[in-house]
Amino acid sequence: MNNILDVTVIGGGPAGLYSAFYAGLRGMKVRIIEYHDKLGGKVNLYPEKFIWDIGGIAPKPAAMIAPEMIMQGLTFNPEVNLNEKVVNIIKHGHQHFEVVTEKTSFYSRAVIIAVGSGIISPMKLAIEGCERYEVNNLHYVVPSLKRFEHKRVLISGGGNAAVDWAYEIAPFAKSVHILCRKDDFKGHEEMVRKLDDRGVNKVMSHSISSLQATDDHIESVIIEHCRTREKSELFIDDVIINHGFHMECDMLDNCDVKLERKDNFYIKGNADSSTNVEGVYAVGDILSHDSKVQLIAGCFHDAANAANLAKTYINPEAQEAGTVSSHNEVFNEKNEELMQMFT
Repeated sequence: MNNILDVTVIGGGPAGLYSAFYAGLRGMKVRIIEYHDKLGGKVNLYPEKFIWDIGGIAPKPAAMIAPEMIMQGLTFNPEVNLNEKVVNIIKHGHQHFEVVTEKTSFYSRAVIIAVGSGIISPMKLAIEGCERYEVNNLHYVVPSLKRFEHKRVLISGGGNAAVDWAYEIAPFAKSVHILCRKDDFKGHEEMVRKLDDRGVNKVMSHSISSLQATDDHIESVIIEHCRTREKSELFIDDVIINHGFHMECDMLDNCDVKLERKDNFYIKGNADSSTNVEGVYAVGDILSHDSKVQLIAGCFHDAANAANLAKTYINPEAQEAGTVSSHNEVFNEKNEELMQMFT
């Protein structure tokens, strides 16, 4: 059996990182378990998109927000375990939880579940062999707008993300086509209208039929009308696919700890982040209750509540809430370090 820490946080996105920070602030030893190979969660899927929903922070691209959240989350040196898929949570009596991954087991006195919308992976283009083009010019996320400077870009997808990408890439690209299987886009009406202002070519009722390529590089795309089956060819430099995401949360379906659920997915909890299982708390998008705030700002509130409850669950004699940060002695040394940076 490896070390029994105070809290295991499952998920390394905004909610999980702030949970680790606040639990560390409360003097607890914390580990983070993250499925992906880096921290940051869903924010990493949209590095160029501006984030507006963090209170008191001016809008910044996600690529700038993520490193700051990670730095804060690692303030108290939590144990970080990447590339670990959690498959089970087992409770062995009071204050003894086993979090089982595909590789090993981790033990702690409390558990905070911060898995967002579950394990998220983009839905891939359903064309055999297309994965070999992902190295060069087939994309499922937009890492940088300038990546598409002076390029002919085809975006396949009709939702908000696809529409936003088309709008944001258009000023950089030589041309942008956005392809939608339906007769109209599902994105916000005003954003769809703004595509016309930026000269984006909207192609409705079409889907990608095949890819024409040389070696590992797509040179053109054959598109097909969804009703008439008429085909045409578009010569492109880059293809971006946004057909949605797979959201997997098998862990909650199969784990020994039986948590109340909503809509067969979310954890049905309470406004203080507690669940029906004592010692297990839920934060961020996975948590559902009547007063839930579906913003990044809301997940920070969830995380502080969860950490406070974990503290008093482990030590009933502890204060119910942490000390206000500006008065907390734990920051004295760190404040001196920061003063050197900003003066």
